[in-house]
Amino acid sequence: MHNTLTMPSRTFLQSLIITAKGLAMGAADVVPGVSGGTIAFISGIYEELIETIHKLDLGFFKIWKKGGFKAAWSAYNLGFLLALFSGVAISILSLAKIITYLLKTQPIFVWSFFFGLVIASIVYVGRQITKFDLKVILAIIIAGSLSFYITLAEPITATDSTWFLFLAGFIAIIAMILPGLSGAFILLLLGAYTSVIGTITQFGDGITKLDWELFSTAFLKLLTFAIGAIVGLKVFSGVLNWMFKNHKNLTLAVLTGFMIGALNKIWPWKEVLSYRTNHNGESVPFLDRSILPSTYDGDPQIIYAILFMILGFGLIFLLEFFAKTKTATE
Repeated sequence: MHNTLTMPSRTFLQSLIITAKGLAMGAADVVPGVSGGTIAFISGIYEELIETIHKLDLGFFKIWKKGGFKAAWSAYNLGFLLALFSGVAISILSLAKIITYLLKTQPIFVWSFFFGLVIASIVYVGRQITKFDLKVILAIIIAGSLSFYITLAEPITATDSTWFLFLAGFIAIIAMILPGLSGAFILLLLGAYTSVIGTITQFGDGITKLDWELFSTAFLKLLTFAIGAIVGLKVFSGVLNWMFKNHKNLTLAVLTGFMIGALNKIWPWKEVLSYRTNHNGESVPFLDRSILPSTYDGDPQIIYAILFMILGFGLIFLLEFFAKTKTATE
């Protein structure tokens, strides 16, 4: 049964709210260790996103031919995707430099905020598991162990080849839509993070400086990455959609486990083991490990860190409150 889902009809204000959620997803996806999928889940649009992507196919043109473009647009919920991914794109292009700057100048505050956000997300997602049987508990343990192992993995050497950018897009988008798995961190592990962030920066500079050569070079690289991401998104959304419909408890358990394991990556206090050179020629942390605040080299800023954790934690439940309020008024 295809496209039997009744797609919600949204007002302009509701579409703006979807775009705002996209902005938050984009901001999260730029940071290694934080997942845009987590933001989508706690903001109440995750299942709609997965199902909408899963249903995309060439049947769009059949409906267009039969009932017009507006009917096809509505049937495939493309207004939702346009609003959401516009927010994601705007966020990535505009916030990449800001988030990079904040991570460089105020790392403890930023990571503390995200740590609190993910802790609340674990509570939020885990609370939706209706039955904790042996299978669910094992799924949480296995997914958590795998996610934790990924955070300990050492990134490989970067490459800019076309096939590798396609592969990086294919793999990273899977992580970006999975709550708990960071697409940006997967790119870092693959050695493609520096290249992709640098290309995004070049793309933005090409537009603002009206530099056609810079713009076209960056555009072709991003297009290759995007095609890989679209293919990965389409393939994986089908699996996720089926899992949610047939094994929802098990799926929620796996997502909860992924987020628990990912906490190691976003622990605010780190000891840098090695450095890498970024696209600006600057030396930045490459490999690190989590340590106790008491052994941190510098001011651990524990009070402020706790405050930012509380702020991140509270934000999730504020979003949940607004989501419930919206549902109650519909």
